[in-house]
Amino acid sequence: MTENLAPAPVRIGIVSISDRASSGVYVDKGLPALQDWLTRALKNPITFEPRLIPDEQAKISETLIELVDAGCALVLTTGGTGPAKRDVTPEATLAVAHKEMPGFGEQMRQISLAFVPTAILSRQVAVIRDQSLIINLPGQPKAIAETLEGLKNADGSPKVNGIFTAVPYCIDLIEGPYLETNDAVCKAWRPKR
Repeated sequence: MTENLAPAPVRIGIVSISDRASSGVYVDKGLPALQDWLTRALKNPITFEPRLIPDEQAKISETLIELVDAGCALVLTTGGTGPAKRDVTPEATLAVAHKEMPGFGEQMRQISLAFVPTAILSRQVAVIRDQSLIINLPGQPKAIAETLEGLKNADGSPKVNGIFTAVPYCIDLIEGPYLETNDAVCKAWRPKR
């Protein structure tokens, strides 16, 4: 008889990057959107490490390193990925990378193009640093959910896989914790053993 083991606890860094939200001009919507989606998508007990910071390249890089060093297996950022002068999240992320994972950015742009033609202006990247996966997500809560979850047919079956489908297996490969997904939200793909 095999026992079902409880999902392993996981530490996840969530970073909202916005000059205006970090200075109190408006309420940040990125952190609540990330926390809500991850809480629904994962069965693992999650300890969130939230950060709300301005669009400053050095501060973004410093925050990413801090979260990786704190043991976050996954770090998700939102904001600062467009072409505007202050949008420096991809540069800050690439500066701390040990490996680049270009497929994540490519897939996010493909998903977003189904909704807006300006998705080609997005510059999201994903990287590995030590045993952590860092992914830059879009800035809008609706776009965050769309890129993580993907597109669904009318019957609820996947039409285009969201990027989170590949996240648990990527974290397996870099020897991080085993992430268990709630299939109703997003089904993880792993090779058959």
